[in-house]
Amino acid sequence: IQIQSTRPIYGTSYKSTLFNYLDNNFRFKYLEYQSLEFSNTTHLSNLTSVLAFYINIIIGLDFSTFSEEGGSEYFNNAQRIVSNAQNAPEIGWKAFESDKNRYWLSQDLMDSRYSEFSLALYRYHRLGFDNLSENPEDARFEITESIESLKRIYRQNPSAFLLKIFFDAKSDEIVNVYSEAFSNEKARVVKTLLEIDPSNSNKYQSILNNDDK
Repeated sequence: IQIQSTRPIYGTSYKSTLFNYLDNNFRFKYLEYQSLEFSNTTHLSNLTSVLAFYINIIIGLDFSTFSEEGGSEYFNNAQRIVSNAQNAPEIGWKAFESDKNRYWLSQDLMDSRYSEFSLALYRYHRLGFDNLSENPEDARFEITESIESLKRIYRQNPSAFLLKIFFDAKSDEIVNVYSEAFSNEKARVVKTLLEIDPSNSNKYQSILNNDDK
């Protein structure tokens, strides 16, 4: 199942991608005309549990971009769905199955060690992108600072799932934003990006290659 969500940017027609994830661990049984049932306390169906899980992740990420730690309630809901599914026969819910699955997504979003992630989402979108059309230099500063803050997560855990989630959604957007930046801004952000998201290093190098300021 491919899950993607976007967020509108204030004062523009642009929509920023918040979540873009392919979950290969999606198996379910369904009979035609069968009722779709979901419970907050019991795992009734892998189909409805997976859908409810990602609905809460999407809403939580969206709320996190409008207020600091605004998505906590929904991330809690997602974590409860994971907990209810620990005895489910289907894969994708358990810690030992993978270090990048539904279990770790909900766990990391609620982990105090990664609290910078939620704050980075707020700063990147609400203080950065929502002001980009009116005050691009100040807005880019906020975006840069939000990316810089993710270094703390990387240095604790270079393979943190949340970093993959963030940059899978944002890498192309970041390149576009800094195409109009000044040389010192470009140099600073690219240095950070090459450290914390080396898998997209070629993209980020292109920011410097197009340096005309």
